[in-house]
Amino acid sequence: MRKIFIAVIFLLSGLHISGAGIQYDDGPWGNMISDPRIKSVRLFNEGWNLSYPVIRLNSGEKLIFMFDLLGNTSESYYYTFIHCDKDWNRSDIFPNDFLEGFTDNPLEELSPSFNTTVNYFHYRLSFPNERAALKISGNYILFVYQADNPEKPVITYRFIVKEDAVKVDIRAKRPMISPARESGQQIEFSVDITVAGLIDPYRNVYSTLLQNGRWDNSINNLKPDVHGGNELIYNSLSDKNIFDGGNEFRYFDIRSIRRLTENVRRIDFNAPYYHVALAPSESRQFKPYFYWQDFNGKYYVAVEEGRDHETDADYLYTYFTLESGDVIPGGEVYVTGSFCNWTTAKDNLMIYNPVEREYECTIQLKQGWYNYEYVFVSDSDGSCDPKRFEGSHTETENDYMSIVYYRNPRGRYDRVIGTGSINTLNRVTY
Repeated sequence: MRKIFIAVIFLLSGLHISGAGIQYDDGPWGNMISDPRIKSVRLFNEGWNLSYPVIRLNSGEKLIFMFDLLGNTSESYYYTFIHCDKDWNRSDIFPNDFLEGFTDNPLEELSPSFNTTVNYFHYRLSFPNERAALKISGNYILFVYQADNPEKPVITYRFIVKEDAVKVDIRAKRPMISPARESGQQIEFSVDITVAGLIDPYRNVYSTLLQNGRWDNSINNLKPDVHGGNELIYNSLSDKNIFDGGNEFRYFDIRSIRRLTENVRRIDFNAPYYHVALAPSESRQFKPYFYWQDFNGKYYVAVEEGRDHETDADYLYTYFTLESGDVIPGGEVYVTGSFCNWTTAKDNLMIYNPVEREYECTIQLKQGWYNYEYVFVSDSDGSCDPKRFEGSHTETENDYMSIVYYRNPRGRYDRVIGTGSINTLNRVTY
């Protein structure tokens, strides 16, 4: 009966959810966590923790989904999938059109933390699996909910199932437009549609560009600048495919609670928890570019004093400080990165300390390696500006991905017919 009830909800009604300040009806759906006890949510390709959640249709590739529930008691969670259009609204198709197996399934793989000051349960899911397989390409939402409340998700997370119907050739260039020439990166790509059999591709093909796997600054619904023969070309004559290059991400290593590592100033145990003070930060807005290897904003869970990274890693209260001679008018300062899904919420809001003349923030983080940056959010229009503290350089190393969507005029959903990806290290052309 419960499965029938869930199916009715998903098929016949708009889902209205209020969690963490986000409301959903039919979309757009995004990465969201509604329960503050849930931490360290990750979704990546099996075998590579720092990969982006994209798999090929019918390939045998799998995605790994993980999260922690803080506390001494486990809870029962279920998951299902939602197929979305290119704009992340719910597709106009039924679950049996895109899903083979059961529509809702329990999250059965969980383990308690071991010898940690903060107790938690670690949940893990591998999919597609014998209970649920995905039949078509497209944008998908992994929808996780408590067993007794199927209408309200505790986690929603985006991933993509792609085809290899087209070949995408992609490269990064220094922008030709003067204002962005020293600070931006322009993504030029072409789509070979020779064997795809597409109907009116200029009208029915759309592309999205992602920088470092992020959706908060994605460039969406790009149309080709040139359609010639069997090729769609998105070239450098357009100003619609330019990103701020940004800067290499700030980083720190909190794998150990027994020794100080780079950018960690102090580790204290104030019962019952560990507290880590990071080295003070300063603005890099007007500083010259300097390369160092980073994770492009991501983080990696790991622990030195343990065997199982996922259950032996502890949660530490981590202290961030950003030097500032005075409070900055007209907006607020946040510390952000993949660890918080690039959001700006009260948990990563920095508060100005007039005595120390610095912005401060404390975040509870699981042990590991972390990348982060500081952003300024304007009070007037809500715009998010990392350049205020990080600067922006055309030389910065970044990942880029092009996602190509196609809607058959007689079809009811958007296919992902191909993707292309590039890393700009040694590949930026001039």
